[in-house]
Amino acid sequence: MATVFIPAPLRDYSGGRDRVEVPGGSLRRVFESLDAECPGIGDELIVDDGIRPGIAVFIDDEQTVAGLIERVPDDGEVRLLPAIGGGC
Repeated sequence: MATVFIPAPLRDYSGGRDRVEVPGGSLRRVFESLDAECPGIGDELIVDDGIRPGIAVFIDDEQTVAGLIERVPDDGEVRLLPAIGGGC
């Protein structure tokens, strides 16, 4: 199972959990499984059949460049980093 680390702004969908284990394969499969486990989170991650702008996705410490078709090992770690606004 791949481990998806859930950032604080999205933990309402995960019942407060900071990580969720789902089947690996492709990033699309991971996100679909994550949405089944945490209903509604998929809408925060995917738009127009791609990763929502403002969300950076790292698989085993490498930022994804292939989008939803990126391979995710069964024992991989997926980290979601939402954009942070602010500053001068």
